[in-house]
Amino acid sequence: MGTGKIRVAVFALVVCCFLAATAQADKFTDEVAKEQGAVKLVREVQRGDYDVITAEELKAKVDAKDNMIIIDTMPYEASYVKMHVPGAKQFLFPIPDMEEWDIKETDGKTQDDYIALLGPDKDKAIIVYCGFVKCTRSHNGAAWAKKLGYKNVYRFPGGIFAWKGADYPVETGAAK
Repeated sequence: MGTGKIRVAVFALVVCCFLAATAQADKFTDEVAKEQGAVKLVREVQRGDYDVITAEELKAKVDAKDNMIIIDTMPYEASYVKMHVPGAKQFLFPIPDMEEWDIKETDGKTQDDYIALLGPDKDKAIIVYCGFVKCTRSHNGAAWAKKLGYKNVYRFPGGIFAWKGADYPVETGAAK
């Protein structure tokens, strides 16, 4: 093997080692981010005292026409009208934790408005979602349903992004 070919082979080996090390570092860095997101979600669920549901589980409930109410907590015009889980009702919640009810954060709606939307059956399944896992609007919606005495409350953390990512059908439009 000539000197030039040896240099090329050594250079290629160095580049491969560098890329492998970089990929390995990215894998470890990515895992840190996943862990942080997972722990944040678990702590929100614990704090809110509700359960979680996957896109696949929610789709099965929708297909079975289970007795439930689905709440989309995203802004009406900017999100809900564009697409939402079939049958979902819209009720805006803020991203930061809402410890006390604040009508400035719920599009002027009150606790009584939320109770009216959820209905009188405290045992009915309530599924609350927003855009994606990092979005915490759904945490607020689920936590408030629990605070108001509803027993079967679920947060769909993947939200509309996971629903679309699973290639499930969406609805558009709808009255407020």
